[in-house]
Parts: sequence; C-alpha cells; structure tokens
Amino acid sequence: MDELIAQVQRLAEYIGPNAWLQAAIIAAVFIVAGKIADWIISRVIGQFAKKSDNDFDDRLVVLVHHPVFMSFVLAGLGLATQRLALPESATFITVNLLKTIAIVIWVRALGQLNKLVADVLRRSGGALAASGMLPLVHNVMKVVLVALAIYFFFIAWAIDVTAWLASAGIVGLALSFAARDTLSNLFAGVSIIMDTPYKTGDYIILDSGERGVVTEIGLRSTRILTRDDIEITVPNGVMGNSTITNEAGGPPSRHRIRVAVGVAYGSDVDQVLETLENVAGENELILGDPSPRARFRNFGDSSLDFELMGWIADPATRGLAKHQLNCAIYKTFNAEGIEIPFPQRDLHVRTMPAGD
Repeated sequence: MDELIAQVQRLAEYIGPNAWLQAAIIAAVFIVAGKIADWIISRVIGQFAKKSDNDFDDRLVVLVHHPVFMSFVLAGLGLATQRLALPESATFITVNLLKTIAIVIWVRALGQLNKLVADVLRRSGGALAASGMLPLVHNVMKVVLVALAIYFFFIAWAIDVTAWLASAGIVGLALSFAARDTLSNLFAGVSIIMDTPYKTGDYIILDSGERGVVTEIGLRSTRILTRDDIEITVPNGVMGNSTITNEAGGPPSRHRIRVAVGVAYGSDVDQVLETLENVAGENELILGDPSPRARFRNFGDSSLDFELMGWIADPATRGLAKHQLNCAIYKTFNAEGIEIPFPQRDLHVRTMPAGD
C-alpha cells in the first residue's frame, strides 16, 4: 500500500504544479483502484463462493466488498487533502473526519460479521451453540467492537489515551459500587455459561414454581418462556443462587411423568396394574423404551393408591400427555368396572334430642 501511495503521488507531480489537479488525480486513481478491488471481490471471489455448500461465504462477500471500496475512496480523499497543502488545522480536521468515517464503516461491517457468524453457528448446532455460550460470546464481541471503535477514534484524533484510562479507572471504581447488582448479575451469567446447569432450549422449574423453556441466556438475565407464552426475565444473580430443576438435564432429552390414581378396596390389583400399563402403551406420546410401568404404592384411607410412570420424548408435552392419560384411565376404568372411590364418612347418631 505504501508503494502504491508513493507511485500515485509521483504520478500526480507529472501532471503539473496545480495542486487541485494533482489532488483530483490522486482521488480518481484511488476510486478506480477501489472499483477494481470491488469487482474482484464481488465477481471473481463471489463466483467461487457460490460453488460452496453453504451461504456463509456468499454473505461474507456481500458484507466485505462495500467497506473495501469505501476504504480506497477515503484513503484517496485523505491523500488528496494532504496534497492540497491546506492550513494545518483544516488538514487535521478533514483527514481525521475521513478516518472516523472509515472506523464507523468497518465497525459496522465487523458488527454484521459478528451477527453472521453467530447465525451460522446457531444454525449448525455446534458445541458452542449447544452449550448455550453462543449468546454470551456474541454479546461480548459487541462490547469488544465498541471498545475498539472508541480506542481507534482516540488514536485518529490524537487524544491521549493514558489520561482517559486513568479517569476511566476512577470512574469504574465508583461505578462498581453503584452497580454492584449489575456486576453480580454479569459474573453470575458467566458462571452459568461456564457451569451450564441449563442451556437454551431446556425446560426448567424455578424455586418460585414457574416452569418454562430457556429462550436466552444474556449477560444480565435469563429469559424463560412459560407454557402460557409469558416471558419471565430473571436476573442471573437470582438464578445463580437458586435451586433450578432442569427437566431436560442429563444426556437424553426424554422426561418421565407420573400419574397417581386410587381404586376402591376390593379391586383386582393385577387387573388395575395391567389396565394402567395398557393405557400407557396405547398413548402415542409415551415412549415404548423404556416401557411404561404401574406400581401399587399405598393403602390409602379410602383407596388403594397406584402410580403410572412413563417416558415422553420432550418435556414440553408433559401437560398434554398427563391430560390424555387421565382421560384414558377414567374411561377405561369405567369400561372395566374398576371403581375410583371418593372420600366418605359414616355418621353415627348416638342420641336424638327429645321432641317437644
């Protein structure tokens, strides 16, 4: 690049002593060079990108070609400004404005690249996406890009970064006390991501009883969508200090449900067990492996207490599966003549009040 700049400047000197004409030549040459680079990226490299199996490289080409072209244009305008030999303050302001525009263009492009990479990783379902760390990494990269943009902005305008860093340290110390809850949520979020007690897509139950699927694990909070389509936002500090029941935890995603039912004393125990297992076996939501089981649990006050256990593939269908089993058990018991008792009390009157 330095050799190209030197060649362009020498070429401009051959045009003549007119500085404005030289500046125009320099700007025009860089615009042409930018168009050539844009054509190479869009057409030549783009044709190779279209031959791949995924669209990542195609979207990357679309993302990069405009910033590259604008970089050539801004570089040409900067050199043309320096060739004009304007007053030092005017040159300083103009060149640094061009640098600022370049910083904004590239930070925006890198932000879109960050979003593109996160989208590709999310769709591929790799280890990073499966662990639930992808949202955190994506958010951290956005913070890093903002910090780099501020840093290069200071460099472009020749601002002493040391003094600002010292001031930032003092301000940061003060903010750390004022925003200790926010920092607690931030560190708890990192801990949750690293320890992975739950991840995006898991069904969890909070201490307060809410149950839902984890939709997002952010830097400050975790979002849970309940079965009523109500989104609950819980600070990570609360999540980190709570007992969380993860229904999708463990290697398999299947979930076991239990249905308790009581029958009248005198019922045929073997018939009840067989009927319950047959009802579960005929339900399409209940997995065949492991097979459903029925167990005689207790001698209740008014009933013999049984429990039917079966596995479902997805915790999201727990409510529907229990509904279907309850309906099927009630109908089958009626058809088989198995009585479901209800609490009863016998009242014995020892004396009657004397009549008037």
